[in-house]
Amino acid sequence: MLKTILVALDGSDIAERVIQSLNEFVLSQDTKVILCHVFPTPEAEMELPADRPHSESPTFSFFHIEKQLQSYQESLPIKSELELVTGDPADEIIRLANIYKADLIVIGSRGLTGMKRIVQGSVSSQVVEEAACSVLVVKPN
Repeated sequence: MLKTILVALDGSDIAERVIQSLNEFVLSQDTKVILCHVFPTPEAEMELPADRPHSESPTFSFFHIEKQLQSYQESLPIKSELELVTGDPADEIIRLANIYKADLIVIGSRGLTGMKRIVQGSVSSQVVEEAACSVLVVKPN
């Protein structure tokens, strides 16, 4: 029986499919779901000019993601919690899974291939490789 499921959501279109996949499970009322989002650590070297508008403030992004996770949370038939953290996405997902003693991690795959996958890396691949529990990777199609 799955007691704790960590669901990693990145705010992309694949997040909807991840939630749909989660809703297809037959889960006990005792199952706890943790919906998490990891904000990547801002680059220390990246300096933005103070006299130019920035495309998106960190505060706006936080509230937007929090609202999105809350709407997913309301659609779930079982109890759930939200975790919004900052850091390396794969490392933080694994850390949260360990803290909550997750039985399963559900994560989306962006479907990167070739050079994009090499350059940008694959969070889902790293999580599959390093997590102590099972990992369900939801693909885009």
